[in-house]
Amino acid sequence: TRCIQCTRCIRFVTEIAGVPELGATYRGEKMEVTTYVNKALSSELSGNIVDLCPVGALTSKPYAFTSRPWELRKTETIDVHDALGSAIRLDVRGGAVMRVVPRVNDEINEEWLGDKSRFSYDGLKRQRLDSCYIRRNGKLEKASWQEALAAVAAKAKDLPGSKMAAIAGDLADCEAMLALKDLMTSLGSPHLDCRQDGAKLDASSRAGYLFNSTIAGIEDADALLLIGTNPRWEAPVLNARIRKRYLRGNFPVALLGPQLDLTYRAEWLGNDAATLEQIAAGTHPFCQTLAAAAKPMLIIGQGALARPDGAAILAAARKIADGAGLVKDGWNGFNMLHTAAARVGGLDLGFLPGEGGRNLEGILSGAESGEIELVYLLGADEFDLSRLGKAFVVYQGHHGDAGAHRADVILPGAAYSEKSATYVNTEGRAQTTRLALFPPGDAKEDWKILRALSGALAKPLPYDDIAALRAHLRTMSPAFAAPDTVVPAAWGAFGTAGTIAAEPFIGAIGNYYMTDPISRSSATMAQCTKLFVADQQARTGTHG
Repeated sequence: TRCIQCTRCIRFVTEIAGVPELGATYRGEKMEVTTYVNKALSSELSGNIVDLCPVGALTSKPYAFTSRPWELRKTETIDVHDALGSAIRLDVRGGAVMRVVPRVNDEINEEWLGDKSRFSYDGLKRQRLDSCYIRRNGKLEKASWQEALAAVAAKAKDLPGSKMAAIAGDLADCEAMLALKDLMTSLGSPHLDCRQDGAKLDASSRAGYLFNSTIAGIEDADALLLIGTNPRWEAPVLNARIRKRYLRGNFPVALLGPQLDLTYRAEWLGNDAATLEQIAAGTHPFCQTLAAAAKPMLIIGQGALARPDGAAILAAARKIADGAGLVKDGWNGFNMLHTAAARVGGLDLGFLPGEGGRNLEGILSGAESGEIELVYLLGADEFDLSRLGKAFVVYQGHHGDAGAHRADVILPGAAYSEKSATYVNTEGRAQTTRLALFPPGDAKEDWKILRALSGALAKPLPYDDIAALRAHLRTMSPAFAAPDTVVPAAWGAFGTAGTIAAEPFIGAIGNYYMTDPISRSSATMAQCTKLFVADQQARTGTHG
C-alpha cells in the first residue's frame, strides 16, 4: 500500500541487474509492481532495491521489525564474502549484527552489494565456536585456553618441522597468516599453502595474480574475453560493472567455459580447453577482435586454474595477453578474478610452500601416508578433509564447519565483524575491517591466538601488539604500505607452459549462496539455496 509506482525497482532490476523479471501489471488504479510470474526475483543483486525504494514499500525481510535505526551502532568496514572487498556498514545492537548495507565506493562497488554479502549476516551468530575443545577418547570436550595450547605444544615439541604443515582458509586475515607463517618458519616447516582449492597460481610475478585493469577500469575497456569464470556468481557487483560497460555499446564479450546467462550478450566460444590453445596461438577469430581493440581485457577465473593443468592454462592466458596486445603503456588487460578474500593477501605474504615444501596436494598426500603428522588449519574448510588421514589437526576458526568436525584441538577465532584486520582484494588493494562487536565467549583475535601459541611452544613471535605486527606486515609487500590504493604490479613471467587437457572447464562456485562458513550457517542463505539452486537443479536434472 506504500508503493507510489515510481518504477525505480523495475528500472534497477532490468537495466543494472539485467534480470527483467519485475514490472507493472494491470492498468490504471489497479496497477501493481510485481514479478511477471509468481516466483522469487532471481538476481544476485536483488537486495539493492531495498535501498532504492524511496517510501519503504520494499523492505529487508530478515531485518524488518527487528530493530529501530536509532538503537544501532554503525561501523564502516569491508565485506569478505568475495574477493572484491566491497564497502559496507554493519549495524549492530547488543551482541548481534542486525543489518548490512553498502557504502558508496566508486572504485569498487559503487553503491551496490551482492545478496550473499547483504543477507548472510545471521550466520555470524549461528554455529559459532566460543570455547576451546580437545578431542579425548574420540569426542570433542571443552577445555581452557591453557589446556588447548598445551595440547598443541605437547604434540608439536617432539616433531621435526618436516612433519608439520599449515593451510590458510578463504576468510583468513593477513595479520593471522603472517603470524602463522612466522610460527611455522620458526618450527622449521616449509609446508604452507593458502590455495585450498588447489589453484595453480604463480606468485613469481604479482601481475600474474591481480585484477590489473582495476574494477573501475572495466569501464575503459573495449573488448573482453572470459576464461573459466562465472562473474555473476563469483563477483555479482563486478558483473554489474561489466554489464554497465556493455550497455554503452562497442564492447564485444566472449566466453570460454560453461554456457551461462551473464545478464549481457557474450559470444560463447565453447567449453573445450583446446580452444584456449587456438586463441593463444592467434588462430582463433576472436583474436582479431582483441588485437583491434585499444584497451582489450581478459578475465580468468579460479575454475580454470584449480585443475591439474592449471599452470599450463595460466601460461596460455599470459601468451594471449602478450600476443593480443593486452599489456601496453598505461594499460594492463590481464585480470585474475579471485573468489576468496584471503587469497591475494596470502600470495603477497608468500604463504606458499618454501624450499622443499609441499603444496596443498602434497600436504594431503603426506597426511595420508603418515609423513605429515600435524596439520594447522587457519579457517580452512573448502577441501577434502577425509584425506588428512591420522594427522593431528589443529583448527583455528570462528564457525563449527567441516574443519572443526575433523579437528583434534579447536582454537576459537574471531569473524571479520569482530576484529580490525587487513585483507587484500582481487585488484591488490589492501583494506582494513573494523571491529563492530566483540567475539563470543572465549574466542580471540586470530593473531593473538598464534602469538600465545608461539609462547607455549617456546618460540615467541617478535611482536606483542597489533602496531608491531602491522609494521612487520608493511615490509612484506608494497600493498600493505599503501592502504586503500592499488599499487600497479610490474609485468613479468608466470605460468608453466605445458599440455592442456581436453576436459571442459568447471565453475569455481557450485552454489553462490553458500561458499564459506558464515554463509553456510545462515538460515537466509539456506532458503535461497533451496529456492534458486536445489529447485533449479531438480527442474533441469543437473547436478553440481
